Amino acid sequence: MYASGHTFALKNSPLENQSIITKPDPYAALRYKEFRSYLGMRFFFTFAYQMQAVIIGFHIYHLTKDPLALGLVGLCEAIPAISIALYGGYVADKSEKRGLLINIFSGVFLCSLIMLIVTTKQMHAYVPVSFIVPIMYTMVFGIGIARGFFGPATFSLMAQIIPKHLYPNSSTWNSSSWQAASIAGPAIGGLIYGFFGITVTYAVILLFISIALVCIFLLKKHPATFIPKENIIDALTVGVKFVFKNKMMLGAMSLDLFSVFFGGAVALLPVFANDILKVGSEGLGFMRAAASSGAVITMLAMTRFSPMNKPWRNLLIAVTGFGTSIICYGLSKSFYLTLVFLFMEGAFDSVSVIIRSTIMQLLTPDEMRGRVSAVNSMFVGSSNEIGAFESGLTAKLMRTVPAVVFGGGMTILVAGITYFKTKSMTRLSLQEINDMKT
Repeated sequence: MYASGHTFALKNSPLENQSIITKPDPYAALRYKEFRSYLGMRFFFTFAYQMQAVIIGFHIYHLTKDPLALGLVGLCEAIPAISIALYGGYVADKSEKRGLLINIFSGVFLCSLIMLIVTTKQMHAYVPVSFIVPIMYTMVFGIGIARGFFGPATFSLMAQIIPKHLYPNSSTWNSSSWQAASIAGPAIGGLIYGFFGITVTYAVILLFISIALVCIFLLKKHPATFIPKENIIDALTVGVKFVFKNKMMLGAMSLDLFSVFFGGAVALLPVFANDILKVGSEGLGFMRAAASSGAVITMLAMTRFSPMNKPWRNLLIAVTGFGTSIICYGLSKSFYLTLVFLFMEGAFDSVSVIIRSTIMQLLTPDEMRGRVSAVNSMFVGSSNEIGAFESGLTAKLMRTVPAVVFGGGMTILVAGITYFKTKSMTRLSLQEINDMKT
C-alpha cells in the first residue's frame, strides 16, 4: 500500500519484499483512464445532487417558514437509504457494476424531472403548497432509495478500476472530486435559483445528471466479485459480522456517526442565510460552498502531505476541530466570519473522510465490499440526514443558535470519549492497520 504515492511495503502488497523508496506521485491514480471516467461520473452527479440539496432546503423553507421542515427533508432521504442499504450492498456485490449504476442514475433523473414539473409557475398557480411539498418529500424519498444502492456500487467499483497500492491516493482524488462538486454545486445552484428561479435550476440539474450517465457508459463492464452460495439473510449477516468484528472499522464508523449526528448543523444554513445573516439564496450558496472549499483545498494538500502516519490519532484531532468550528459558526454574527468557520469545518471534515475511506478500502475483502459499504452507509452515509433532522428538531425546541452550539459541543464530547476508549489505537501506523487484516 502507498500513502499518497509513497512507496513502502505492506502485507499482501506486490512490493512486500522490496524496500525501494520512490518519489511521491500525487497524480498516480489519475494516470488510469477508467478512474478518470469514474471521477467524471462522481463529479457531475455530485454537482447535480448538491445543487438539488441546497435549493430543496431553501425552497421548502421559503414555502413553509418552518425549520423542522428542513430536518424532514433529510429524514425523507435517510429512512429509505438506511432501510435498503444492506440489500443494496448485497446487490452491488453480486451485480455487474456499470449496469447497476445506469439503473440508479435513471431513477434519480426521473425523480428530479418530477420535481422540475411541480416547481413550475403553472403548478404553483393551480396547485396548493400543501400538495406540492409532499410531492417534493416523496421524490427525495425516491432519491434516498437510489442512494441505498449508489454507495455500495461505487465503493466496490473503485476497488476494481484502481490497483490496491493506490487506494490512499485514489481515495484522496475521489473525495476531492466530491468536494469540488460540492463547492460548485451549492454556489451555482444558489445563484441560478436567485436570478432565474427554481425551475431553471432543476433544468440545469437534469443536464448534469445526463452528463454523469454518459461518463458511466465510458466505464468497462465489471462482473460481480461475489457469487452467492447461501441465502440472502446469511450473506448479509456475514457482511455485518465482518464489520462488528473489526475494531478499527467499527470505531471509525461509530465516531463519524455520532459526530455528524450532533454536528449536522449545516442543515440550518437556510435559517442563518434567511433570518440571521440576511444574505438570501445567493449567500446561502456561498455558505454551503465555504465548507466544501476548505475540504477540497485540504484534500489537495493531502495528496502531498498524507494524514496516514498516525491515522487514528489524526482522525480524533480532525473530529475535535470539526466540532469546534461548528460552535464558532453558530455564534458568529458576521457573514464573512461565518464563511471562515465553515471553511475550517470543511477542512477538518476532509481529513476524517480521507482516513476513514482509506481504512475501509484497505481492510475490506473484494468479495465483501458492497455489503461492508452498506453497513458504512447505515452508520455514516445517512448520519448527515439524520443529523439534519436532529438539528431541525433542536432548533425548533431551543432556537437555532443554541441548537448549533449544542451540536458542536456534543461532537467534541464524542471525540473525547472515543479517545479515552481507544488510546492504544492512536499509536498505530498505516502498515500496522493493514496487518490487522485476518
